[in-house]
Amino acid sequence: MPKDAAVEEFAGLVRALKARDGRSYEALGRRLSVSASTLHRYCSGATVPEEFAVVERLALLCGADEEERRALEAAWTRADDARRPPVPEPRGEPAPQTRTEPTAAPRPAPGPERAPSPEPEPSQEPAPELDPVHARVPDLPSERRRRRWGWPGVLGGALAVAGTLALGAVLLPGKAPGRPAAPPAPLTWTVASDLWENGCGHTYLARRTPPPPPEAADARSWAAAQGAVDGGRTLVRVSVQGKGTAAVVLQALHVRVVERGAPLPWTAYRMDDGCGGAVTPRRFEVDLDRPRPVARARDGYDASGQEGRTLPAVSFPYAVSVGEPEELLVSAGTARCDCRWYLELEWSSEGRRGTVRIGDEDGAPFRTSGAKGRPVYGYDSAGRAWITGEDSGQGG
Repeated sequence: MPKDAAVEEFAGLVRALKARDGRSYEALGRRLSVSASTLHRYCSGATVPEEFAVVERLALLCGADEEERRALEAAWTRADDARRPPVPEPRGEPAPQTRTEPTAAPRPAPGPERAPSPEPEPSQEPAPELDPVHARVPDLPSERRRRRWGWPGVLGGALAVAGTLALGAVLLPGKAPGRPAAPPAPLTWTVASDLWENGCGHTYLARRTPPPPPEAADARSWAAAQGAVDGGRTLVRVSVQGKGTAAVVLQALHVRVVERGAPLPWTAYRMDDGCGGAVTPRRFEVDLDRPRPVARARDGYDASGQEGRTLPAVSFPYAVSVGEPEELLVSAGTARCDCRWYLELEWSSEGRRGTVRIGDEDGAPFRTSGAKGRPVYGYDSAGRAWITGEDSGQGG
């Protein structure tokens, strides 16, 4: 691929990521620890990043999946190769010479026989020094590439160097070559993902008729025993707290869908016959059917008083500490997919930044399947049986 084409291919992928995210150069640059002008140069093709790490962070921030990140890495490699100066010609090797036919020397005139000339002394000039071995190997990565990929194994007579690097890898376990170790998070969290709306309203999808609805506190074990999946909507509560005295700033909450499929063709079972509450808590609403789901803050409402009052939405950034925890309530809905997804909480504290991935109580992704149009059953407590009911509308 021509050099300019390789750079433009890479720049086009970076521009696509930036466009999909929708944030400004300045907002993205702050999260990547680069200036807005630097990020603009990456998108325009004026500059190719020295290392892939910054591009990988951008891909994760913009929701790229594993296949997209591999394609981006391959494009960066080609662009990086195109921008590197060519490998110099090795010194000490004679330049090719044009072969010429020898011309016949004129015959000497007859005369007395001459003594043969002595043989010339062998040249005592020292042999020219050769460049190091790696300078004559065209495919060896440049120094900046080695920072990303690590040393390329045993090369020629460099066994001692390779051995030293191997020893370093043994003495420093847990650190991938070329990648800085992730900073330990200065916060802790707990998660509850089998919540019901107002403590009573929820819909599950199940293959076969389940036993009677459980109490809300027993929902997790009941659903696991039936192999039931949240129908239309999943409620998740994340309680976040700092570990030490230093404040931890929560910068953003992201949603990562790791798998999509068609909605499950199962029957929907409602856990209530309709319930309501005086308080609608503030929360983050997520539409899992969007190509790139976003957690959007929503106001809550307290109707317990005479006039009622609005509960202002939570807005990032804000701080937590060991004495000031915070609860995040996330309501994620879908009508068109069987989605498996995670939450990612972005934090910063005392000059450090990081992201923690949050799944269910077992660390697995949350799972929500569309329930619209499915047969719906509610439980008749008097008759102790499931009976046909109206579609709850969840996830519609």
